[in-house]
Amino acid sequence: MPIATLPPADLRLTIDPASLGFVDTSELTEEPLPWIGQARAEVAARFGLGMDQPDYNLFVLGEVGSGRSSLLRQAMVEAAANRRAPPDLCYLHNFDAPERPRALRLPAGEGRLLRQLLAQAVKTLQSDIPQRLAGQDCKAESERIEKAWKDEVERHYAALRTFADARSFSLHREAGRMVFTLTGKKGQALTEDEVLALPRERRTAVEQAEQELRAEITRYIEITQPLERAMNEALAALRRQMVKPLVERELQAIRSGLRKQIKDAAKLNAWLDAIAHDVFDQLELFHGGEDEEVRIEALQAVLARYRVNLVVDNGGLAGAPVIVEENPLFRALFGSIEYQSESDVLVTDFSRIRAGSLLQAHGGFLMLHLADVLADPLVWEKLRRFLRSGRLQIEEPGGSFSPIAAVSLVPEAVDVEVKLVLIGSREEYYELQEAAPEIARHFRAKVDFADSFVAGADTRRASAIFVAHACREHGLPHFSAAAVARLLEESHREAGDQARESAIFARTGALVMESAAICRARNACPVTAEDVEAALAAHAARHDYPEQRMHEEIAEGNVLIALHGERTGQLNGLAQIDLGDYRFGLPVRLSARTYAGEGGLLNIEREVELSGPNHDKGVFILQNYLAALFGRLAPLCLNASIVFEQHYHEVEGDSASCAEFYALLSALSGLPLRQGIAVTGALNQHGEVLPVGGINEKIEGWFRVCEVAGLDGSQGVLIPARNRRHLMLAPRLVEAVSQGRFHVHAADHVTEGIELLTGVAVGEPNAAGHYPHGSVLGHAQDTLLGYRHACQMQEHPRLPRRHFHAGDRPQRR
Repeated sequence: MPIATLPPADLRLTIDPASLGFVDTSELTEEPLPWIGQARAEVAARFGLGMDQPDYNLFVLGEVGSGRSSLLRQAMVEAAANRRAPPDLCYLHNFDAPERPRALRLPAGEGRLLRQLLAQAVKTLQSDIPQRLAGQDCKAESERIEKAWKDEVERHYAALRTFADARSFSLHREAGRMVFTLTGKKGQALTEDEVLALPRERRTAVEQAEQELRAEITRYIEITQPLERAMNEALAALRRQMVKPLVERELQAIRSGLRKQIKDAAKLNAWLDAIAHDVFDQLELFHGGEDEEVRIEALQAVLARYRVNLVVDNGGLAGAPVIVEENPLFRALFGSIEYQSESDVLVTDFSRIRAGSLLQAHGGFLMLHLADVLADPLVWEKLRRFLRSGRLQIEEPGGSFSPIAAVSLVPEAVDVEVKLVLIGSREEYYELQEAAPEIARHFRAKVDFADSFVAGADTRRASAIFVAHACREHGLPHFSAAAVARLLEESHREAGDQARESAIFARTGALVMESAAICRARNACPVTAEDVEAALAAHAARHDYPEQRMHEEIAEGNVLIALHGERTGQLNGLAQIDLGDYRFGLPVRLSARTYAGEGGLLNIEREVELSGPNHDKGVFILQNYLAALFGRLAPLCLNASIVFEQHYHEVEGDSASCAEFYALLSALSGLPLRQGIAVTGALNQHGEVLPVGGINEKIEGWFRVCEVAGLDGSQGVLIPARNRRHLMLAPRLVEAVSQGRFHVHAADHVTEGIELLTGVAVGEPNAAGHYPHGSVLGHAQDTLLGYRHACQMQEHPRLPRRHFHAGDRPQRR
């Protein structure tokens, strides 16, 4: 099949602005923005978001800028609108175990209401309880109880004094103690010396009387202490009796004030009852005492127990929560416990518990980026535990390693029902599958975003709607149909395909803003195709310094690239350099040398470890295809080497294998190659030319080198015919082709290109496997036959002839 020279129409897709059906994008602002080219991802996303069963979390795969985050956020908002607002979450003081706060879920908005009602009730109790206790009824009954107690105590004390007097002891109370003294006949207190002066019998009787008195005092205390306890209990019962209606009224107001049915009503009622009992136990703090400052401080500490720590308030939600956690640190994601330092000890209580994104997203949706989660091993490990159990325990990471002592707090763990949306790349997804296979069980909804999609009238209109929405959102001037057509052409360029558009709309969005800025700078509206061209040129100018320097090196002769004439064993290949934010192509000289031997093909890049595995593969394929061409001579007696000249970085990819084949065949045949034709393309073992990547950048890179040196109509490129649909070349290059100053040739089979490069027929083998003399392969075959003969002579040199005379006989050895 003869080689094809592509016409200008095949080098670029041109979109007619009239085919778009609008004058400018202002006509499209009211149309809804669809998922452009992401039908499969949209179906998968809506399936996952609609599944209420556990473990149907979503793993979203796609490249950055494909809309994976924004479109999923939009779908999450739509799904959340159809759900009920989830309950509030409160943490309450645990009166039985203060270090283990209780969790309570209340209907949305009821948590805030409970907090308000309880704060009002505490305020009422703080003001009304002292009034009740200071009332006349309470005072009169308290005085009666105290008087009855005092009368009873005085009666027993009088009997005790009588008992002491009968034994010559005077008895009185001093600072809460019983003090007794031995008295004389006249009732005066005896001194120690006087006691010692008493007769022995008298001292013995005194000692016996003292023992009896001490026993009686002990019996008195045993009788009066229960009386005091009974009085205190009576007073406490009186206070409770006086306060109980007030407390019950306030707590009942709280129960009645909560408008919605509470699932955890039993837990709430038990906690309110615990508050009532605690109030009754602390009633003495509600009325004045000796040290007012200490009393007030203690009362405030007690009242702090009755607060509600509303960690999640969903009262303002109309549907389920949608949370995008951009900074998933441990505390931000799982919650935290705040501490304060007191006397070199970290202290805390239930009111310092803080909810994280997971708790806030209960009943709704939470979006995370996988790379952020994996960045912290503690976050990833706790998230895995949460996925297994569905329960969340708020804790402080590394609390055991704190440099100072801390009062620990263990809040009650809670069940969390949340739909996780994990964003990552395909590489991250499959690496995670291998490292943690159980993750697949928890993320059963896989949402795969395409990098590109088949273009059509519907996708082009959807892309125009995207531009219209971007203009409205950012307050930009609208785009004309011609400008949108140019944007679409650039999208095809990004996709590297005339039939497909790029799905990376972040690039389109950036180009929209840059084009609009240029339009505004010239005080015009709407944005035109020229503005888009100017934005593309400005973007290239900001990023093309490395390309510019390499072109200067070529122009100055530091990098050897031949653009004219013919050379044997030498050819210009094409390489693409990808800097991440900018791609460009450059020519690279390839050279080959051959000679007789049995070493085979030497890849110099591989020998010095500058060759990647894909390039090595291409060279091996080339070697085997060459052996197949000359199968009649196999094994080949050939030593050959190929090298990328002045290339000092790793060579990767097989797109140079066609150029390497041509250089090698030129060296074998002795036929020179046209230096004005640069070659790119991979080949298989049957000689078919395979498509390669970066075809537009490679062609344009060679075109710029030729353009600087001066186009004379002999330059061009040889590319795989299977790359024809991938061509989206710059308008300037297409114009040069239309003027005959540059050419783009395409080959289906590698042998087609050698005729273009040498001007000599490639040659077809006859029945015996011989190629015609004068053909490219015929010349190469003759060279290889010469190499074989040379190798055979080296292995088996001809023996010298011996001449025998008459009568001579050869001697047996």
